[in-house]
Amino acid sequence: MIPLQRADHHRRPQPVEGPPVQPTPLRPAPARTEPVGLRKGAVDLLAFARRRLSGDYTVDEFGFDQELTDTLLLPPLRALYQKWFRVEVSGIENLPAEGGALIVSNHSGTLPIDALMTAVAVHDNHPQQRYLRMLGADLVFQVPMLGALARKSGQTLACNPDAEQLLRSGELVGVWPEGFKGVGKPFTDRYKLQRFGRGGFVSAALRTGVPIIPCSIVGAEEIYPKIGDVKALARLFGLPYFPITPFFPLLGPLGAIPLPSKWHIRFGEPVKTDGYAEDAQDDPMLVFTLTDQVRETIQQTLYRMLDQRGNPFFG
Repeated sequence: MIPLQRADHHRRPQPVEGPPVQPTPLRPAPARTEPVGLRKGAVDLLAFARRRLSGDYTVDEFGFDQELTDTLLLPPLRALYQKWFRVEVSGIENLPAEGGALIVSNHSGTLPIDALMTAVAVHDNHPQQRYLRMLGADLVFQVPMLGALARKSGQTLACNPDAEQLLRSGELVGVWPEGFKGVGKPFTDRYKLQRFGRGGFVSAALRTGVPIIPCSIVGAEEIYPKIGDVKALARLFGLPYFPITPFFPLLGPLGAIPLPSKWHIRFGEPVKTDGYAEDAQDDPMLVFTLTDQVRETIQQTLYRMLDQRGNPFFG
């Protein structure tokens, strides 16, 4: 008997050597993208809130909270700076890339908004985005909530020990020597510098050997034109003055909105203090001379800027 041959179609297929074939997915996985715009803002805000609740943040010995400043305080000030006052800045190259320096500026505007705008100008225009540690009056730190926010934004009391400690630590420190005499002067005296006190800021600069940088601000005088002062109300509320403007208190809360003047901030050439003797801060004539030099530099710069300015609200 002849055995039957197995038909070809009954043979098992032999495996083929080669790389394994991956199954084609029915729907490709979406590409991972970084959140942008409002979504990124929401993600960052949630992350910020988690860190605050967990206590995962730091402040320095003066209470400066860099993360809170960057996340909550600078953004609204930056909007005011860019969109409302349309601030232009020149002379930023006169600020040191590192190390301490004392920025001395004129003061005006009925409310000290010029100090806040100067802080934004320094941070947003400096190549290293340095922070301006502002020296404030006692009244700032006596107001509930405002005092705490001032500390967290890097401000401290306007006294020589605090100023010198910040300068020795390599910080940029801002001071407005006219104080309330400058910020609260009547509109008829606009851009006329008041007395610079006893030159305490010069003593601090001499003792620490840091440069003094004159700063001139044009535009702040027009935000709240002060045309009157109710002294009885000022004494009642413990204020240095109670201002009357064309719109406040006539329009109530609406009168508290600053007028949208066009601002210019100019940082002048540094006045060096590191070439004097160690006890130079104890020489009253030297302190007076440097104080007067800085004041006159700011005053003359203001006059030149005003000559170059067009309309106060359109530049």
